[in-house]
Amino acid sequence: MKRPAAAFAALALSLSSAAAQDAAKFEVAGHAFTPAEGWEKQEVASRMRAAQFKVGEGAEMVVFYFGEGQGGGADANVARWYGQFKEPKEELGATSETAEVGEIKVTTVSAKGTYLSGPPFGEKTPMPGYALRGAIVDCPRGPIFFKLTGPEAEVAAAAEGFDAAVRSAFE
Repeated sequence: MKRPAAAFAALALSLSSAAAQDAAKFEVAGHAFTPAEGWEKQEVASRMRAAQFKVGEGAEMVVFYFGEGQGGGADANVARWYGQFKEPKEELGATSETAEVGEIKVTTVSAKGTYLSGPPFGEKTPMPGYALRGAIVDCPRGPIFFKLTGPEAEVAAAAEGFDAAVRSAFE
């Protein structure tokens, strides 16, 4: 008799887990994305943000969406993201690559160094030992920008979950 109860408990846990995962999804520009396990959804800090998550102890993952034809192209945003570090691009271990996910073009970016944290036109706080993992998703209704920043080890640990979250709406 214990087996059916154990099987029922396992099924209930599985369904509960699936329901929790569906509840955690967030929608941007008509696409439903699934955040990585352990990401803590937060209230967005500004109107520019479509979604925001705490990742680990000190990293943050933010999603930006400005609308069709807004936000600039991938190359300009990659250059801007590299420019958010104190060091020049050549010293950041900077990489960027473009791939097709389904029928969507995704440009992924990585860099590490002294991140200059702060609002776009405000005072910046240097954050040494930080990293950035970003993605620009070219959707028909306009690009969606995913940006994970934080201590280098936390960003590295979250990179696989970040990539999966970015792809989740298109696979």
